[in-house]
Amino acid sequence: MSPEPAAMPPHDHAVRRGRLRAVLADHEPAPDLLLVTGSANVRYLSGFTGSNGQLLIGTQPDHDRLVTDARYLDRAAHEAAELPVLRSRDAPGAALTQVGAGRLAVEADHLTLAAGLALKERAAEAGADLVVSQGLVEQLRIVKDDAEVARLERACALTVEALGWLLDTVVGVGVTELDLAVALEQRFVALGAEAAAFPSIVASGPHSAAPHHAPTARALTHGDLLTIDCGARVEGYHADCTRTVAIGHLDDQLAEVHEVVRQAQAAGRAAVHDGATGDQVDTAAREVIEQAGHGAHFVHGTGHGVGLEIHESPGIARGSSAVLTDGTALTVEPGVYLPQRGGVRIEDTVLVAGGGARVLTDAPHGLRVM
Repeated sequence: MSPEPAAMPPHDHAVRRGRLRAVLADHEPAPDLLLVTGSANVRYLSGFTGSNGQLLIGTQPDHDRLVTDARYLDRAAHEAAELPVLRSRDAPGAALTQVGAGRLAVEADHLTLAAGLALKERAAEAGADLVVSQGLVEQLRIVKDDAEVARLERACALTVEALGWLLDTVVGVGVTELDLAVALEQRFVALGAEAAAFPSIVASGPHSAAPHHAPTARALTHGDLLTIDCGARVEGYHADCTRTVAIGHLDDQLAEVHEVVRQAQAAGRAAVHDGATGDQVDTAAREVIEQAGHGAHFVHGTGHGVGLEIHESPGIARGSSAVLTDGTALTVEPGVYLPQRGGVRIEDTVLVAGGGARVLTDAPHGLRVM
């Protein structure tokens, strides 16, 4: 069992809202009010985790409001105590009342077409101007502050510990993929995580050739590759880690594929630094795989941002112009997948820190034969 973790630094949601306010002031046209509806964005800016919660962000701090309903008043008082609460199930209506005849910005990425069209009509009736915004909060979330890094570190440490336990004590011939997935996710919670970060991928034998395979009742057999893609979640922050091991023995072709992916993943990690682009990290990993003749068998991007969501900005893929900076958390996860044979993926959660890369899921990368 892990020792009791040290207390983690508190979130400063007011500082985050201030950073957003500065972005809004430079927006063209500058809105008088932003309606934040994305649940991860609401949590990032306020700490509120209820299923019905929206934020109104104004031009001054005392204009900010949390909008929720009677079910969540106690939670709002606990999680977002510094924010006044508007009790309503109609957040757009509350926003239009607050903005009057001014400009109301909305998060286009978090509105359905139907909701957007209805809001446009309501805004026109109220005499308000509707301003479309995209990715304003998501861009702020790319760079993690100390409170976020502490939670990511804890989630990653629990992930490495649980995965190591699984490989040491549970994995073996005859154990099923489902057995492993259930045991792993229970271990996360036993170690102190609030839950698994996502449904664990446990893929054995030919199933490992499917990057997002869902665990089945297939039992492990000698000669299998076993890929486990998993993560723990701590106070909303997600870890993401993948290792591929061999069961009993491995034929030469699959052992060679594992070594290619190991080298590609190391090259990707080495390319992570302050100022690198997502495309540069992807290219560094992809070139190793292409030079080994497996370019057609690498069927996804090299990684993605990770934090309050398991997949968030920036994208680490071919053509990505996203620039990494200190505080960016991302995954590096190249893979090679041979149809009907098996596949290998090796993944770490990495933090850009001190200009370079710090691996948060620090588990061995070499081929382990169980």
